[in-house]
Amino acid sequence: MHAAVLQCLGKLPRYEQFPDPVARDGEVVVQVLAASLKPVDKQLASGSHFASPREGPVICGTDGIGLLDAGTRVFFGASGRPYGAMAERTLVRREFCFPVPDNLSDEVAAALPNPGVSAWASLDFRAKLVPGESVLILGATGVTGKLAVKIAKLLGAARVVAAGRDQQALRTLPGLGADTTIRLDVSETEVVDAFASAVSSGIHVVIDYVWGRPVELLLSAMTRKEFAANTYETRLVQVGENAGPTISLPAAVLRSSALAILGTAGIPPREVLVDALQKVLAHAAGGDLSIDTEPVPLAEIEKAWQRESKGRRLVIIP
Repeated sequence: MHAAVLQCLGKLPRYEQFPDPVARDGEVVVQVLAASLKPVDKQLASGSHFASPREGPVICGTDGIGLLDAGTRVFFGASGRPYGAMAERTLVRREFCFPVPDNLSDEVAAALPNPGVSAWASLDFRAKLVPGESVLILGATGVTGKLAVKIAKLLGAARVVAAGRDQQALRTLPGLGADTTIRLDVSETEVVDAFASAVSSGIHVVIDYVWGRPVELLLSAMTRKEFAANTYETRLVQVGENAGPTISLPAAVLRSSALAILGTAGIPPREVLVDALQKVLAHAAGGDLSIDTEPVPLAEIEKAWQRESKGRRLVIIP
């Protein structure tokens, strides 16, 4: 069979022949219909991810849509190495196969679960968003950020503030539920002023996909200049680092504000992920959640790997 084969870390995957998978106890062979190309796939292949393979060759891709022997269409994840999702067939444990609604296309069903479940779990499981609270999404113009805006509203957020650099994408976010938008591509003074205005009205949850300088500016806006009682806690969930891997964190920020900085805590418990997946797929089937996709043939994996796809997911089709 053909697959996107990575011979060694740091190299581009190539369209090559690879041995067919053979199922063992508890495993199933899945005929792959579509697999999305995500940032985590590139991180794993580069060697920069904690779960990167130690040696090759391996097939790239962490999840996708496929058919079981009985013809059941499923979303699958956690392919057993050396097999991955970007292949004509792959090997998966049966418990990691989940049925998908009939009215979702292969492309959407392949592209939506990863960023959708990530956004849902960040808001619901980690931030523990309570209906009526206010949410700030940093990096709201990316694929996952846009979903986070909509999901925050679905979870009952009273107010959603969306911040990002892509002006064109930022203009579309009110249609997804954003009550206020903040441009991050203007002067730092303007950004701090915009953050200060948002914070003054109360922000209970921050979902951060950027880190780096934008977070430093947010923390500057949150630092109180006077003694005052804090009436609520702000929970900042750190998810991505598109603007930089480090920040400078003055101690005064933590002393003058009720700020809790949380990570995503690795991989949430299976029951959390399954619940989030079911809700994301149900909302997608009902028309509440969507994602922009672009199909790419598996044979063009090298070109696709090097492309930038702002605001949409490339979906590899075997």
